[in-house]
Amino acid sequence: MKIEIRGIIYISMLDWDGKIVTTLFTPRCNFRCPFCHNFELVLHPEKHKKIPFSDILYHLDKYKKWIDGICLTGGEPCIYDNIDDFLIKIRKCKPRVKLDTNGSFPNVLEKLIRKKLVDYVAMDIKTRLDDCGTSVNYETASGLEKVEKNKIKKSIKLIMASGINYEFRTTVVPGLHTSEDILAIASFIKGAKKYCLQNFSQSETLDPSYRKIQPYEKKDLEEMKNLVSGYVKECVVRG
Repeated sequence: MKIEIRGIIYISMLDWDGKIVTTLFTPRCNFRCPFCHNFELVLHPEKHKKIPFSDILYHLDKYKKWIDGICLTGGEPCIYDNIDDFLIKIRKCKPRVKLDTNGSFPNVLEKLIRKKLVDYVAMDIKTRLDDCGTSVNYETASGLEKVEKNKIKKSIKLIMASGINYEFRTTVVPGLHTSEDILAIASFIKGAKKYCLQNFSQSETLDPSYRKIQPYEKKDLEEMKNLVSGYVKECVVRG
């Protein structure tokens, strides 16, 4: 498939810490996370207007004095065969590039890093990778019958060894994640630059039953942050 952009935030100060970016949304994803809040973009991309690439380039050029870069998110951007060609064209406008990914395409990730097409990678880690948790396995958290966890692990190691800036993120959902699960993730990414605990939002979810789940209180996430702080260089709470 050729990459499409079916959503855009022209000016965002929320999608890349400390930077002003244009956020581009790719449709479709290989995961079906029950707590996904972009599920319309994933399940029904045809309902969203396709943004012409010329419009994106025009915007980036017009506001190049104000915009630090782009955030390419989704959906899952790495499902597209020509993502590297797309980013090469974006690079001609000289913005920095942040990529959001679920980490299930390590070969694509390696190519983008090798070609120096990304400056920052934010990778979601859905849950612990050892399947020994008290709450959920990776298949349940990603909404699939089978997940190739070796690919997830490969992406983690690749990112940590890449030399570029990055963060790992987990959306913390009551009933899916406990403190023990978060600690297990932190143990696996020990030494990572940054680990973000994102609070679950119940407003819109792929699985309607998740809209009845009350998110953790912020103090609960702060306790999880304190629990894992010795494993990573920086841990932050969002939401």
